[in-house]
Amino acid sequence: MEYVIEMLNIRKEFPGIVANDNITVQLKKGEIHALLGENGAGKSTLMNVLFGLYQPEQGEIRVNGEKVNITNPNIANDLGIGMVHQHFMLVEPFTVNQNIVLGNEPTKKTGIIDIEKARNEIKEISDRYGLKVDPDAKISDISVGMQQRVEILKTLYRGAEVLIFDEPTAVLTPQEINELMSIMRSLIKEGKSIILITHKLKEIMDVCDRCTVIRKGKGIGTVDVADTDANELASLMVGREVNFKTEKTEAAPGKTVLTVDNLVVRDSRKVELVKGLNLELHAGEIVGIAGVDGNGQSELIEAITGLRKSVSGKIKLNDRDITNKSPRKVTESGVGHIPQDRHRFGLVLDYSIGENMVLQTYYKKPYSKAKVLNYKEIFNKAEKLIAEYDVRTPSVFTKARALSGGNQQKAIIGREVDRSPDLLIAAQPTRGLDVGAIEFIHKKLIEERDKGKAILLISFELDEIMNVSDRIAVMFDGKIVAEVKPEETTEQVLGLLMAGSQVKAGETNVVK
Repeated sequence: MEYVIEMLNIRKEFPGIVANDNITVQLKKGEIHALLGENGAGKSTLMNVLFGLYQPEQGEIRVNGEKVNITNPNIANDLGIGMVHQHFMLVEPFTVNQNIVLGNEPTKKTGIIDIEKARNEIKEISDRYGLKVDPDAKISDISVGMQQRVEILKTLYRGAEVLIFDEPTAVLTPQEINELMSIMRSLIKEGKSIILITHKLKEIMDVCDRCTVIRKGKGIGTVDVADTDANELASLMVGREVNFKTEKTEAAPGKTVLTVDNLVVRDSRKVELVKGLNLELHAGEIVGIAGVDGNGQSELIEAITGLRKSVSGKIKLNDRDITNKSPRKVTESGVGHIPQDRHRFGLVLDYSIGENMVLQTYYKKPYSKAKVLNYKEIFNKAEKLIAEYDVRTPSVFTKARALSGGNQQKAIIGREVDRSPDLLIAAQPTRGLDVGAIEFIHKKLIEERDKGKAILLISFELDEIMNVSDRIAVMFDGKIVAEVKPEETTEQVLGLLMAGSQVKAGETNVVK
């Protein structure tokens, strides 16, 4: 059997943790090979070894049968290995063109960068693989999905024959995910080979040929995807059976907790994205907001949590006006917030994970006295939350940026849910989480609901919206255009409503 990549018996250690313990992965030419594992299982670490970002303590790597020593990413590039990272490596003020050629600029005989040659090469690659990227657009002005295409173009421009995708769909909308899967298929047709780091079982079943499972740093085995199913893969990944259907009793809504009345919010370009929105949320219920990204969901959340000023309208919490209050005032009034952008709004990446666990409460007793932090209490609390929410970290002193994306997310969820606020806003709460962690988080949200708390769930995962919500509000063009009950509708109907289709109430069971 001819393999383009062989990673044999790889061991990678960090202080206090063995991230990869004697793992073997073999990639065939022209296949999409999944690397499946829970958050913190060691998937990204293993691929960072292949890409030259880390050096292994043991094991060897072979490319096309030849043993190689990949000591940095430039060597990986020279060997035809490219990596599309989970958190993009792009310079926002630069154009697409500038980002792609950065460090590999074509020059004229005079030494001046040949912009025209670069643009033509990028356009040719973009057209060949159906990437449809505007080379002159600024990174700061394009969508997350388009930024990912720029990362793919970067690797192809450097001549990659093997592409590593690290959790590529964690920040994409369902439509963008479908488009990415099509791009992967076209790459394979052109003779490329792909390693897909993921824990989304549907994607593995859709596009992958084989799957290597890693659990807690150890290789569990490699299976042919055609010979398995999602349930078996989930069991291999977490070491137990996983329940994909969230068990819950019927909601018993109580008093009104949140009232949003005729709210108008503009984005940073002064464009009106929330246009006279009305919404009510009661104690003891989970309301899911379904909508295509960019229809005002982010601006709505930011207005409720105090991160963005509203132009007009009212936001009331327990009948108290919190419109345009500061984030701390909103938090203290009884609002918890799991933000959709964990790096921008959820964590201070260069603080320890222990410090991040008390970001909402550090100035209160027992964590602070006379404006002096009590680190013993802070780290005691952090250790309890880390254990309860299974945050995989070497210690409470580890910097937040050193944790995997999924473990960062679990830390934020633990911090916010632990305060048991009257209103919990959960924006993409399971983004980047594996099936075991998703099951756990959904249970936590339902537990909070059953304690009489109000939960506002914003998610682009329609199965999550359908599975967890008691009531679904569909958001389109800055307004709530319909309300449906999950047991009386389908994902297809939701998709039509999310796209702005006018569907008769009888066909959709729209709640008037």
